Amino acid sequence: MTAPSKPEVWLCGPVSGVPAALQPVAHALLQAVEDAERLAADLEPDVLWTRPGGAASVGFHLRHMAGSLDRLMTYARGEPLSEAQRAALTEEQEYTPDVEAAALLDPLRETVERALEQLRATDPETLDDHRAVGRAALPSSVRGLLHHSGEHTARHAGQVSTTIRIVRGAFPSPE
Repeated sequence: MTAPSKPEVWLCGPVSGVPAALQPVAHALLQAVEDAERLAADLEPDVLWTRPGGAASVGFHLRHMAGSLDRLMTYARGEPLSEAQRAALTEEQEYTPDVEAAALLDPLRETVERALEQLRATDPETLDDHRAVGRAALPSSVRGLLHHSGEHTARHAGQVSTTIRIVRGAFPSPE
């Protein structure tokens, strides 16, 4: 008989110091990084960088999870993106088969930790404050950006899972 698996993050109680209104964001971010680490930590470079059918590689998704989270949290603070953040956006697209999974997971962990600190420091009274997104200054709010950061990061963790299964042939091809 196998030991029970660890419950998902949202079933482990509140994340210390995070306001109640932002607990779902914290849970989503922590679950996404746990899933990414569990799924990708030991990936061979050929699996990490394969683009099945021209779709994005696992490596892209891991880079994008960290980069987009960093950008969304910047917008939530009401700050413009830095030149380094703009450069990172371009670098996310690069095919770099010499980069191993650990080199992509470390920045993701660090970015999630910074995001959690920002959640802890967020005054719930500011959640509906207006925020502008991108060069077009599209309208959003602190709440919208923070919630999107959680769901967007989780969405890409799901893409990591699916892409790995496709690359490894876990899904039969349609015939």
